[in-house]
Amino acid sequence: MALRCSGLRRSFGALAAVDGVDLEVAPGARHALIGPNGAGKSTLFKLVTGTMRADAGTVELAGRDVTGQSEVARCRLGMSQTMQHASLFASMTATETVALAVQRHDGGRIVPWPRRRPAVRERAEELLAGVGLAGRGSTPVPALSHGERKQLEVAVALACRPSLLLLDEPAAGMSAAERARLVEVLAELPADITLLIVEHDLDLVFSVADAVTVLHLGEVLLSGTPDEVRASEDVREAYLGAKRREELFLG
Repeated sequence: MALRCSGLRRSFGALAAVDGVDLEVAPGARHALIGPNGAGKSTLFKLVTGTMRADAGTVELAGRDVTGQSEVARCRLGMSQTMQHASLFASMTATETVALAVQRHDGGRIVPWPRRRPAVRERAEELLAGVGLAGRGSTPVPALSHGERKQLEVAVALACRPSLLLLDEPAAGMSAAERARLVEVLAELPADITLLIVEHDLDLVFSVADAVTVLHLGEVLLSGTPDEVRASEDVREAYLGAKRREELFLG
């Protein structure tokens, strides 16, 4: 398995935010993690990435136990991520931002201006093109649209050459056109990169995912194919206010 979580638990006082979660993500999968507000998605994401420690359970990356490893150590082993809230440098251009990530991954001396290192600049521009930002490399980060900044974050994450890429709410705040472009970007990711996406936008999820895990009250409600999740009465009932399946799954 590209990722295996076994019996993961994390409590905050009397509240079990993640309560004995088992999760398996197959190599090369486009796996979505969904659930209503308060289901435990964000906490589980942090347990997987290492930004939060589990009270119990294990996390394995490609068969290797990384439960005790830091976020940085997990990144070195092939795990990369984007965050729900962007953390990009406003003083840099798109190319400079990705070039910084490329240099950090390569472990060499960091040069602020990638034009001084043609190989780094070429790699950065290749990554930008791969996420739909060809020709936008010289654009300052603040001048990019919200959707373009999300695409830039994906390029930064890919600079680490990950085997597993985790995306936390990548469509948050996007317009319909930006979401459509994001779907295209995710569809064009290399097949050898496994994708785990936490997302509220169910239309986007069912446009991208080939496997879906539904969390509810900190536990796995269902793991299966998109069709199995669409057909589940338990999933429908877990989403408050969705009286009919058609109201929940519009796509």
